Amino acid sequence: MIKHWRAWVYWLSLSAALVASRLSHIYLLWTDEDYHLAAAIQVLAGKFPYRDFWYDKPPLNLSFYLMFGASTGLPLRVADAAFVCLCCALAYHLAKGLWSQREGYLAAAALAFFSIFYLAPGIIPEEPDTLMVAPHLAAVYLAFRRRPLLAGLAAGVAFQLSVKGALVLVSAGLFCEAAALPMLIVGFLIPSAMVAGWLAAAGAQAAYVEQVWRWGLLYAGLPHTRSGVSIVLHWFGFHAALAAAALWYWIRRPDPGREQERRTLLAWCVISLGGVATGWRFAPRYFMQLLPALAIPAARGFALAPRWARALFAAALLIPALRFGPRYIQLARQDLAGVEDTWQDAAMDRESRDAAKIILDMVQPGDTIFVWGYRPDVVAYTRLPVAGRLWDSQPVTGVPADRHLSESQPVDPQWASRNREELSSEQPTFLVDGLSQYNPRLDIHGYPELAAWLAQYSVAGRAGATIIYRRRSAP
Repeated sequence: MIKHWRAWVYWLSLSAALVASRLSHIYLLWTDEDYHLAAAIQVLAGKFPYRDFWYDKPPLNLSFYLMFGASTGLPLRVADAAFVCLCCALAYHLAKGLWSQREGYLAAAALAFFSIFYLAPGIIPEEPDTLMVAPHLAAVYLAFRRRPLLAGLAAGVAFQLSVKGALVLVSAGLFCEAAALPMLIVGFLIPSAMVAGWLAAAGAQAAYVEQVWRWGLLYAGLPHTRSGVSIVLHWFGFHAALAAAALWYWIRRPDPGREQERRTLLAWCVISLGGVATGWRFAPRYFMQLLPALAIPAARGFALAPRWARALFAAALLIPALRFGPRYIQLARQDLAGVEDTWQDAAMDRESRDAAKIILDMVQPGDTIFVWGYRPDVVAYTRLPVAGRLWDSQPVTGVPADRHLSESQPVDPQWASRNREELSSEQPTFLVDGLSQYNPRLDIHGYPELAAWLAQYSVAGRAGATIIYRRRSAP
């Protein structure tokens, strides 16, 4: 009875911490989650992804946001917290199956802690790398439990969230017997076959290939500008407690008969780190592929370490807690006081919220929207349908979102020019320019083929550096 009570206290405490951390972001939207929210809103408006509107991510990412009506605010943040709780439960069962309940609790706590204390854009948004954590852990756990078909299905779901889900299949294969590998692969292929059939039935297969694969490959071929080594060291610095505990597990003498287990877990970490390094860009959210693979051996290392080592591991948790904890307190105080946040990292989101308020004061039934720039949060806040297939400037300028504020070189000039011709035939009610003032080289007025189209619009309002235009023929 006492053990049962302690378990309830543990899970309630963990859930409460996750909910509190997410609710402090209740009035904010972060890059990527706003994109999937906006896309899900188009689906709710009756549009089909790829065929009816541009969407450059695998289709299952939409499913998470559709479950709660693609709402912002409280529904979004509660769903975020519930998803991380699910991931913690999967980590618990995997570590418990490998060793004992103690390691299970430690693994779940580690996953929860580092899903709270790190850079907000890397842990708050439920985007492909984060959403992949649940099927990643499920695939490895099911493979360990000798359920290769189900493990393959989980890996296939991960692949339909991100192409890096292919490495989830490889990771699950580490925990399978050789004779079970064919069944693992069969399970992996089932979700892909189902998605392919669904796209073909809707006539969206060619558009899917263009948007997800062709655009993705064009982006992957761009030169990177950041030092991968420094970013990796930065991440491991804030996750020093996790890395040190895992290292303790690997360097100590293994228990008799468990040498293979240690090698398997090390290989899982190496493969997951390879997923982080894909494209050599090392965005903070990419490390979500490594986090579960490191949390599991770290739980065992913490359990095996002597008291003095556990004290050091615990002390290392202060590094991220002191760096990122105060921000949660500040956001919570501002939320409770009804004061708008002043966080510089969220300045563009505040600007988008202000732009959305201006639009909502004018909006009428049947109105549509187009955004010049990568500002899907405007669409998420207004919940307006897009006028045509193109709804942001990435395919129109040919400049990806992660560099459109500072660069202007298109990945494929001819293809972007064709997309501009397509855009000129669309008639959105509202044109939101959230890019020209930030990067004059991508000023919407600098494209001659859009001049006649742009002449139909008049300035209807401004929010900071964002300009709202309205079509003059609109009532």
